[in-house]
Amino acid sequence: MKLVLTEEQQALRAAVRDLLTDRAGSAQVRAAMESETGIDRDLWTRLGRDLDVLGLVVPEEYGGAGAGHVERAVVLEELGRAVVPTPFLGSAVLATDALLALDDEEARRELLPRLVSGELIAAVAVAEPGAPWGPGATTATAAGDGWTLDGTKTPVVAGDLADVFLVVATTPEGPAWFRVDAADVERTTLTTLDPTRRLARLVLRGTLARKLESADPTAVLERVADLATIALAAEQLGGLQRVLEMATDYAKVRVQFGRAIGSYQAVKHGLADVHSDWELGLSALRYAAWTADEAPEEVPVAAALVATYLGPAYFRAAEACVQYHGGIGYTWEHDAHLYYKRAKSTELLFGAPGRDRARLADRLGV
Repeated sequence: MKLVLTEEQQALRAAVRDLLTDRAGSAQVRAAMESETGIDRDLWTRLGRDLDVLGLVVPEEYGGAGAGHVERAVVLEELGRAVVPTPFLGSAVLATDALLALDDEEARRELLPRLVSGELIAAVAVAEPGAPWGPGATTATAAGDGWTLDGTKTPVVAGDLADVFLVVATTPEGPAWFRVDAADVERTTLTTLDPTRRLARLVLRGTLARKLESADPTAVLERVADLATIALAAEQLGGLQRVLEMATDYAKVRVQFGRAIGSYQAVKHGLADVHSDWELGLSALRYAAWTADEAPEEVPVAAALVATYLGPAYFRAAEACVQYHGGIGYTWEHDAHLYYKRAKSTELLFGAPGRDRARLADRLGV
C-alpha cells in the first residue's frame, strides 16, 4: 500500500483540477445547479471525452481506462473540492460498479462503453423508505419472456438524469437486479438539502424490465455499497480540504479588535483540529482505495472505516468554516453554505452514521 500518489496520479489530479478551475468556478457551479438539468452537460462530456475519467475502473475491453479505485478517488477528491454538480457518483460509480460486479456480459458490452464516454447516464435504484440499501418492498413478477416491477425507489442518485436504471427488486427466489429504461418509469426530482446533488423518486407500476445475470445478487449489492462508500469518502475528503483552505485564508485577512482572527488561540486550535482530521482522513482513504484494487477481502472494513470517520469529519470542518467566516458565511452569496449542505447530505446519503459504526464494530468483532 502506498500513501503517496505516483507521478501519473498527480498528473491526473492536476488535469482534473485545471479543467474544474476553468469550468467549475463558483459562478459556474451556481449556474449549473440552478439550470433545468442541474448539471453542466458540456463539463460532463469533457470529463468523459477529453479526460477519460468516467471509466477509470472499467477494463479497456469495455472502453475504459483500465486504471483503479485509487485513481478514481483522486478524481472524486477534486469533484468534491469544487462541489461540482455532476452525475459522477450515480453513473461512474454506482452503476458502473454494479455492471462490473454482475455476471451479465451482454449488459456490460452494451452499456459500459456508453457510460465511459458520457453519452449515457445510468443510476442504481436500491433505496426505499425504511430500507436504505436493499430490495425492500419492490417486487418483480415474471411476465412472458420478461419481468414487471412494482414499487417505489427513493432516493436515487442521478435518478432525474439517468437514461437507464439498474433496479434491485424481490423475486420469488430472492433479490435480483433488473435493467429498466428511463422512458418506462415515473420519476420526480426531490427537494433536498444539497442543491448541488439532485436526487429522485422512481415509481414502478407494472414496469417492463430485463433481469440481469448474477450468481449472487446480494453479494453484488454489498460490493456496490462498499465501493460507493469509499468513493463518497474521497469526495468528502476533497471538500474537507477546500473548507480548511477557505477558513484558513479568511482567518489571515479578517481583522477583529485590531488583529487578524487567525492570531487568536481558539481559531488556531480549531483550524489545527480540522487539519488533523484531514491528515487522518487522507490516510484512511488511501488505504480504502488500495483495498478496492488489491485486497478485496479488506474492503468491507475499509469502507465502514472511512464512512465512520470522514462523514462526521467533513461536517465538523464545514461547520467550522461557516463559523469562522462569521455573518458572511451564513449568506447565500458565500460558498461556505454549499459545502455545509454537501457535508451533511453526504454524511447521511447511504444511511445514518450510527449504521456505519455498527457495521465497523461488527466486522472487526468488537
